[in-house]
Amino acid sequence: MKIALLFLFETILLVSTEYSASSQEQHNKETKENVFCPIKLRPSGQCGDGEECPYQVTLPPLTIELPKQFKMLEKTMKELQNLQEVVNKLKRSCLECKQQADESLQKDSSEVPGHETPNTGRHGKKHDPNIHELQNKMYKMSNSLKNARNQIITLQGRMEEMSLLNIKNVEAMVDGKVENLTGVVNKLNNKCSSQCEAETPKLSAIIAPRDCSDYFLLGEQKNGLYKVTPDPRNGTFDVYCDMESYGGGWTVLQHRHNGSVSFNRTWKDYKKGFGNLKGEFWLGNDNIHLLTKAKDMILRIELEDFKGIREYAKYEQFYVSNEYLQYRLSVSGYSGTAGDALHFNKHYNHDQKFFTTPDKDNDMYPSGNCGAYYSSGWWFDACMSANLNGKYYHKNYKGVRNGIFWGTWHSLPDEHPSGYRQAFKTVKMMIRPKNYAP
Repeated sequence: MKIALLFLFETILLVSTEYSASSQEQHNKETKENVFCPIKLRPSGQCGDGEECPYQVTLPPLTIELPKQFKMLEKTMKELQNLQEVVNKLKRSCLECKQQADESLQKDSSEVPGHETPNTGRHGKKHDPNIHELQNKMYKMSNSLKNARNQIITLQGRMEEMSLLNIKNVEAMVDGKVENLTGVVNKLNNKCSSQCEAETPKLSAIIAPRDCSDYFLLGEQKNGLYKVTPDPRNGTFDVYCDMESYGGGWTVLQHRHNGSVSFNRTWKDYKKGFGNLKGEFWLGNDNIHLLTKAKDMILRIELEDFKGIREYAKYEQFYVSNEYLQYRLSVSGYSGTAGDALHFNKHYNHDQKFFTTPDKDNDMYPSGNCGAYYSSGWWFDACMSANLNGKYYHKNYKGVRNGIFWGTWHSLPDEHPSGYRQAFKTVKMMIRPKNYAP
């Protein structure tokens, strides 16, 4: 383009030198008059095909037409400007989309499990409609899963009740047979002579002690280790019996007093039991199931803090299902001084909940494992108002409430101003038959 313009101006200079001498004066006059006239650049009008003709350059007294490509260059510049505006709009749209995505990710990552209902995002900015639609679908699927889980729990409860009814029918039949045999033996004893009667041993009411209350009735009244057989089909195992507290006959399920044993254990550990029966221990979910299946049991929980304050919670009904039903807890009939933390409210209710450990999630919290978060095995809801298997702290502590916890303890309202959590010095769980009479 530059070469064409240079060629144009050279042509103009060559033509201007060819004027005759006679018209030189007139030419000089016209040149003087037009020195300060601006050069005009304009289209020459419409051509025959409807398009604009090539541009014209007017340099008085000459008028020179420019090539048609000059018009194409102007159109190209306009198209480039339009493309630049479109690119800028796209950049702004991408930045807005990125900001919305970052806000959505920040909102999702802010949810963590805890003692309360999980927190939601606090930003009130608008989000992509597609994200809202996906969230709604997720909420609907979560509600459907919860409803299905509740139905499964109900069906499992009915199956368990039917199983218990069948077991009770079998036990009643066996008891009836034993009574009949006892009656026959008594008749034979009456027919025997005094010598025969002296040689015939009396039948013992207790063939094999099923729990500590049977030992107490047999005359054993010292605390210590005893072997029990709740169900002959499942063998015999050792337990620690409290024969001196509150009438005796208590079978101890759990004891904490110095933090020597960690309760942050696996499902297998809680199933079989761990610790030292003369120190800190968990008796084992299988053994607890057998003990509570053999007889109707009451549960007594004793708590003591580091200020020496002691309180207790007693429940008139306590039962733990088998492993097939995830050791589901059934507990009711509260009385005592520590408060009913196992039935805190409808959101934190440990009754009818499955057992959860850090490596096996059976709790009601949909976004995490309460056992892993609170470092223990327990009948968690979503998550808890009581956890007697939490970490043992030797004094009040700060941070996650993963220690031994009883949500209705009298001093809990004083925790928050100071920022410290309540710690417990001792805790004990023990059971005894409901019809026990020392």
